[in-house]
Amino acid sequence: MVAGLLFLAFAYFAVGQAAVNRNGAQTAADAAALAAAQETRDELADLWALDVLDPAGWQDIFDGVGGNNACWRADQLAAMNDAGNVACVPDGLLAYDVTVQTNKTVGTSVVPGTADRRAHASATAVIEPLCTFELPDEDTGDDAEEPGDDAEDELQLPRLTCEDRDWELDPDDLTDLPGPEDLFDVHLATG
Repeated sequence: MVAGLLFLAFAYFAVGQAAVNRNGAQTAADAAALAAAQETRDELADLWALDVLDPAGWQDIFDGVGGNNACWRADQLAAMNDAGNVACVPDGLLAYDVTVQTNKTVGTSVVPGTADRRAHASATAVIEPLCTFELPDEDTGDDAEEPGDDAEDELQLPRLTCEDRDWELDPDDLTDLPGPEDLFDVHLATG
């Protein structure tokens, strides 16, 4: 009876080891996917700040156009979480699918064939635009001023309506621009 209880204790310990290894893999996959998405978010926010005076290009940026593949960040974060064998694939322009494998094995246990097994996990991170805007209508009427008239051609930027704040952008004073976290949300996909 003691031998049976001892065997059960070791079996539970093996299951616990596997669960810990699996949790470590999931943490590494989540961190890797989020890192790639955040790198792209920051890049898109920088592009927006550079093109802030050309609102006609804003929607492309909010749609993810111009962002580069940031899977290199997934590799870095997986390594920091003791995982490797990273498979990172952009899912469209605003998401990353990442799969990792732990560097550590389950280890020696009473369960045959598990000593060299490594845990695998997957995660998907999504970049979600948080802002909307409306471009001003082009003045196409007959009363539109011709180029060269004495009237000032004053650039007006559209109001940027974001989740937490509306931004009235002044083209003559661009010191208070929204940051990456104001323009885009990065989160793990559920489901």
